[in-house]
Amino acid sequence: MNAQVSAPTPDAAGATPVMAQYFEAKARQPDALVFFRMGDFYELFFEDAQKAAATLGITLTARGQHGGAPIPMAGVPAHAMEAYLAKLIRAGFKVAVCDQLEDAAEAKKRGHKAVVRREVTRVVTPGTLTEDGLLDARGANRLAAVCVRAGGAAVASVELSTGEVECLAVTVSGLASTLAALGPSEVLVPDRLFADEAVSAALNQAGGFVQPMPSALAEPGASETRLKRLYGVDTLDGFGPLSGAEISALGLIAAHLETTQAGRLPALSAPRRAGESDVMVIDPATRASLEIEKSTSGTRDGSLLAAIDRTVTAPGARMLAARLARPLLDPAAIDVRLDAVAWFVGHRAQRQKLRETLKGLPDMARGLSRLALGRGGPRDLGALRDGLTTGGAVCRLFAELRDPLVTLPTETAQALSALHLENVPDLASFLELMVDGLGPDLPALARDGGFVAPGVRPELDQARALRDDSRRVIAALEAQLVADSGVTLKVRHNAVLGYFVEATAKAAEPLLKPPLNAAFIHRQTMANQVRFTTVELAELDAKIAQAAERALAIELDTFEAWREAATRVAPLIQAAAHAAATLDVAAALAEWADDVGATRPLLDRSTAFEAEAARHPVVENAVRRAGDAFTPNDCRLDGAGVGGPRLSLVTGPNMAGKSTFLRQNALLAVLAQSGCFVPAKRLRLGVVDRLFSRVGAGDDLARGRSTFMMEMVETAAILSQATPRSLVILDEIGRGTATYDGLAIAWACAEALHETNRCRALFATHYHELAVLEGRLPYVSNLSLKAKEWNGELIFLHEAGPGPADRSYGVQVAKLAGVPMPVVARAKQVLERLEKESAGPANLDDLPLFAAVAEPEAKFGPSKVEEALQVLDVDGMSPREAMDALYRLKGLMGGA
Repeated sequence: MNAQVSAPTPDAAGATPVMAQYFEAKARQPDALVFFRMGDFYELFFEDAQKAAATLGITLTARGQHGGAPIPMAGVPAHAMEAYLAKLIRAGFKVAVCDQLEDAAEAKKRGHKAVVRREVTRVVTPGTLTEDGLLDARGANRLAAVCVRAGGAAVASVELSTGEVECLAVTVSGLASTLAALGPSEVLVPDRLFADEAVSAALNQAGGFVQPMPSALAEPGASETRLKRLYGVDTLDGFGPLSGAEISALGLIAAHLETTQAGRLPALSAPRRAGESDVMVIDPATRASLEIEKSTSGTRDGSLLAAIDRTVTAPGARMLAARLARPLLDPAAIDVRLDAVAWFVGHRAQRQKLRETLKGLPDMARGLSRLALGRGGPRDLGALRDGLTTGGAVCRLFAELRDPLVTLPTETAQALSALHLENVPDLASFLELMVDGLGPDLPALARDGGFVAPGVRPELDQARALRDDSRRVIAALEAQLVADSGVTLKVRHNAVLGYFVEATAKAAEPLLKPPLNAAFIHRQTMANQVRFTTVELAELDAKIAQAAERALAIELDTFEAWREAATRVAPLIQAAAHAAATLDVAAALAEWADDVGATRPLLDRSTAFEAEAARHPVVENAVRRAGDAFTPNDCRLDGAGVGGPRLSLVTGPNMAGKSTFLRQNALLAVLAQSGCFVPAKRLRLGVVDRLFSRVGAGDDLARGRSTFMMEMVETAAILSQATPRSLVILDEIGRGTATYDGLAIAWACAEALHETNRCRALFATHYHELAVLEGRLPYVSNLSLKAKEWNGELIFLHEAGPGPADRSYGVQVAKLAGVPMPVVARAKQVLERLEKESAGPANLDDLPLFAAVAEPEAKFGPSKVEEALQVLDVDGMSPREAMDALYRLKGLMGGA
């Protein structure tokens, strides 16, 4: 999705002072819709109003005139702004929020004609959202940037709502898989890169909002300067040896944040660096085919993530999704994760208590990010307080339950260390400040007040007392004045005089004479009353009038101090939030493993794939809900051909479970390398560097690609990129074209995978002729999904066994699908006729292997039938002549 571009804004000449402010804001953000604050509403004008009204379904009206014509205007209530903002962002718009930075009273201090000061406080784009109402609590919202320099590429990403920053050095060909793993909401790209076909193709597959940026912003020198400014450092050496492409990508993000956050610096972690050699490469087509994070419907339901997610916190859910998106390649790093899961599997009581404790954990990282950007409120401070308090409770839980003779796994011990406040004194001091300072009822906005606990600021307590107890204070002062003067009087109030002392004319006489007249200052004489004031009453009057304002000012000052305190310990809070999420993920994966009977995989650097009694985690989940059992299957592969075949040809009827069998083995690799247990009796896996899946049919009509063309494009990518450490699953290659064309393509692809790529592969096919490859290639085996006919009915056993299938049972499957019985009966007749009359499948026994084919395909001239067709005058033939020609052509068929 590309950025929306607004038409030129009308000339600002002759505009009113308020509209002049609007024109200034629009000039700074010409490609954004400007939300212009006007009292209790955000208003949009001119073309912005027309676009917003059409998108949001709100009324388009007019406000005043400009240039002799009415100004189109649309508005939304300020309190409901987030909902409208979310809809505009989803529709692909950028929104510049222009807020009032003072109230009317403050503006009038500069003159009665002064206009309330307004400025753009932020620019909202899909990748810069931070509000809970605009975000998926259990999903990441990443802003990514792509740069290419000196032949190398880099992808930088920031999760602004949590402060996580990553930088990945990749090849240009690896951009698509890297972006697919990140799933960014917005991608920043130097405009010069749109001319690069490889980059454009990767961006088309990435999805999300693609934001072109001036190429000058990606220059390494300027990028380095902005990056230093963003992090407040003098050198980038602390981030490691960043390449030019990495600095440019990070610099693009820094430039975008400077523009959109109006100078506010977010609390960002140091860039975590990685490369293609650190994670399993999964291209977009494979990711979609395997439904890892989303199902084919585009939702989370039905995906692998949804099937295994037992996390009880939003940060934990995001971490689990990130792990599944990018499985690791280092067996040692994977084992660190698996050790933690295994510990929680073996300590059920501790796991259950931990999960119960973590249920109360707020989203500290997102609360911290809003505070750092100036968009947070007291509830975000409360989230930090409650989150750190929960972390302390977790530490106490482990201290109480832990067996001193049992060593905790490394990942768990490190997480507890980050949460143990005795190890982090600065964080402990901050928590103490929040526990003592925050009140029990926290408003969403600081300007609502009431969040500072009593006793924290004595001057605040006094202001609140005046504000809340003014009647009691005035009554006490009145009693004191009566006692001091000996005169019967009352303290009253009106809008003109404020608070004043009032007495009857007779009673007031002593107050007009010495010595009382020194204390009682005459203000007004009425027919029956005389009014006075005192210095103390005048001061009290001013204090009461200003009490509410002063109380709020003190609270806002206190909030700002606390916000700055939170920002100072931001890295420690981020570490604590990450630690809590890590514990949640480990306990959740253990919970899932217990639920489904998953086991710990064994990972090494071999090329083995040995799965015993494996199940598909998503399909099994659905089957179990229906009350049925899932049939497990074994699978054995070995790229070296030692412990099993390199390539297995999988045959069997439709609906027998071939696609499920293929996918479940691919998902085992994803789960295992993500650090999860696997639904199998046993799995030994040599780490997979690249995972490829060509399962299912689809087209790309927008780019003029048919289903078969898409199949060939994806197959070409597999054959050109798969390595001996890769795992490939292919389903029905060649089915989208003529039978012999498809068979030829499938045959050649199978040979190439075996002989050239030399990778582990599962190759499902209905071309039973390929079964002969088992005897012709050393590391090929046949597998089939079994089915039986019983009393004319087809029964699927869903069992994978050695050997090829004898039939496809297509007609029987058509019957099960509800094809009308006359059609099924006719299909049986045709099938029997074809099986009797056919000379049998093509004899492929003598076909040379793929590697042995040296000569190009021979060129043949036109057949006799074609030559005869070319000379026919079809338009000038009579019906009789056409019939004769048809018989003549039929006669030529024998010699064609």
